[in-house]
Amino acid sequence: MMVAIGWLVVLASVIGGFMLAGGHLIILYQPIEYLIIFGSAAAALVAGNSPKTLKATMGGFGTAFRGSRHGKKLNMETLALLYTIFTRARKEGLMAIEEDIDDPENSELFNSAPTVMKDHHTVEFITDYLRLMVSSTLDVHQIDNLMDLDIDTHHEEADLPRSAIAKLGEALPAFGIVAAVLGVVHTLESVHLPPSELGKLIAAALVGTFLGILAAYAFVNPVANNLEHKINDSTKYQQSIKAALIAFMNGYPPQVAVEFGRKVLFSSDRPSFTELETFLKENK
Repeated sequence: MMVAIGWLVVLASVIGGFMLAGGHLIILYQPIEYLIIFGSAAAALVAGNSPKTLKATMGGFGTAFRGSRHGKKLNMETLALLYTIFTRARKEGLMAIEEDIDDPENSELFNSAPTVMKDHHTVEFITDYLRLMVSSTLDVHQIDNLMDLDIDTHHEEADLPRSAIAKLGEALPAFGIVAAVLGVVHTLESVHLPPSELGKLIAAALVGTFLGILAAYAFVNPVANNLEHKINDSTKYQQSIKAALIAFMNGYPPQVAVEFGRKVLFSSDRPSFTELETFLKENK
């Protein structure tokens, strides 16, 4: 929603300012300039990325228009889920949660966190490392390192569409210059026309530079920045889960282990100690 609002404000400011200065909107309608700039940019995007990245990039534009799902509500629900799992494992032993790990969709423990269950990657992340705790011979340091690698891989994969969109934004001003140069070339080969007609051709050429710069800095780059924030939120969320799991593996009580996870979260999305304690009591 904020992306759409930003785009509308940019258009209102730029177009409104142009009209207030006495400009005529019709001069901005240059289909050939649009074709050169956006056709070339789209072709470069396709040429420079794999089909998988292109598909993710298209989805990235949609993701930018949606609000971040990593807010206080999700974080509190996730910490409560971990607390419940840790409590059962501490009281009844790690084998008591084996069935929940193997089949989280039918687990009472996991279904107590419906928002978390909507994120397949998060459920897989939690169950994979709980499974390692239950059945593997890896020590806590080895699992800690493995988690870091897993989180880094997830971050790099999530960053592919953002990177592609950012590079598209970097290229658009250059394609705008290409369109403008071609417009100037066309103007120079039309010197036989009267000055009034040459003025229109020069104006049309300059529209290319305007379009490339406007599209890059007002539309495409903000989408890349928006995605970067969402990726950072997702990574911090995973780091919070990791901190809680590692703390529990190190022998800390469930309440303390969850506190490790809580402290990792960004302050804007972090429930307070009292909020989390109240939530845990209400959901026992």
